[in-house]
Amino acid sequence: MAERSQTAPEAGNDTGNEDAIGGNVSKYIALPNGYSGQPKKGHLTFDACFESGNLGRVDQVSEFEYDLFIRPDTCNPRFRVWFNFTVENVKESQRVIFNIVNFSKTKSLYRDGMAPMVKSTSRPKWQRLPPKNVYYYRCPDHRKNYVMSFAFCFDREDDIYQFAYCYPYTYTRFQHYLDSLQKRNMDYFFREQLGQSVQQRQLDLLTITSPENLREGTEKKVIFITGRVHPGETPSSFVCQGIIDFLVSQHPIARVLREHLVFKIAPMLNPDGVYLGNYRCSLMGFDLNRHWLDPSPWAHPTLHGVKQLIIKMYNDPKTSLEFYIDIHAHSTMMNGFMYGNIFEDEERFQRQSIFPKLLCQNAEDFSYTSTSFNRDAVKAGTGRRFLGGLLDHTSYCYTLEVSFYSYIIGGTTAAVPYTEEAYMKLGRNVARTFLDYYRLNPLVDRMTVPMPRLRKENPPPYKHPSLRGSTNNVPSSKGDKKSSLNHKDPSTPF
Repeated sequence: MAERSQTAPEAGNDTGNEDAIGGNVSKYIALPNGYSGQPKKGHLTFDACFESGNLGRVDQVSEFEYDLFIRPDTCNPRFRVWFNFTVENVKESQRVIFNIVNFSKTKSLYRDGMAPMVKSTSRPKWQRLPPKNVYYYRCPDHRKNYVMSFAFCFDREDDIYQFAYCYPYTYTRFQHYLDSLQKRNMDYFFREQLGQSVQQRQLDLLTITSPENLREGTEKKVIFITGRVHPGETPSSFVCQGIIDFLVSQHPIARVLREHLVFKIAPMLNPDGVYLGNYRCSLMGFDLNRHWLDPSPWAHPTLHGVKQLIIKMYNDPKTSLEFYIDIHAHSTMMNGFMYGNIFEDEERFQRQSIFPKLLCQNAEDFSYTSTSFNRDAVKAGTGRRFLGGLLDHTSYCYTLEVSFYSYIIGGTTAAVPYTEEAYMKLGRNVARTFLDYYRLNPLVDRMTVPMPRLRKENPPPYKHPSLRGSTNNVPSSKGDKKSSLNHKDPSTPF
């Protein structure tokens, strides 16, 4: 690689040289040193001034090589991982080397074959670069910090190319998705605005259940799921969408789950961070997943709103808050896996392992061996740790992690890169695992396929066993969860 100019600003200090990065680049044209005149074809134009974009600075090292600086999270220079930018004004067959020089993390899946994502205007489907073109190494030119370099050849002059750390999932995409669900007028899907972010973006809360379960005085078993508290962890949104898509479908398992459970889902806890292209923090620079103990209504309004709702449900004698699952993405590990809590009560600890064991049976990409249970002090402010201490002994709180890169199927060593569809498939398998946990499988076999209504004719009535009834297949109370310990999954994974 070319030798860098002695006059170029030095990068790689503790804050990633953020004093030279005031925001995202906007249609920045990289011109060779000493060049004057109008830009020519091949003088690359970089842009990150769009939703979820992130690129703070571009230094042209040579005719072919560019140093790229991630813009730190707003109001917090510590976090520099997510990047998402476009390049245009290229020449056909133009070859370049891009160096991402100011990562805030040293460990990375780039060491294990992960590669950046790329798409272009004529090829709008995201794909990973070939791993052979990606290098992750300590760089002496950047104070021995880790640098990710990748080689790329532009092949279509009229295309605009976009590069990203992982599959983007924007706030606008999320809103359009929810709008499309709402337009379907499903009587078992409810959308409400639980609050607003600092920048006045919606905090959406979804409720998916049979309308009968929401009648006043009805006892409820609630599954609470959250996602995107860390905005750069985009796989979280794909997993969450997989859960939602399955639960609102007409699949017999989904229909049974809606009859017996109430799903509360807040899919995007940090909409400002998502919109701004942050990796970890909110607009004001807070890692929201460290503020569950005492969230501020003005500094952490979305977290405050969710916590207040959970406490309200917990204090409702008719509501049994059975699960809390917070969905994340992991930057150094493969597969999907879970973090759980440690309890002094050995029986409670053993009961907590049931759900991840069942999920491991249903999802080939989920690893129980990577699942761990801890009470690290540094995690004290997380949703999993705080709610695990607040809720009673029959409630279970997990962090669901999924790799930014790939999964390894049991019995093999080859890494299978995740796709958007694979992330959503994990979400579907998370949803269907509740069927196994509550031993509702026999009800699926009895579920009749809905027939089209004929004129002036009503469908025959069909009553499901009560959720808290005496049937042996359905736990009658929270304490009955332990009976599922030795349950085997008879159904076929998706």
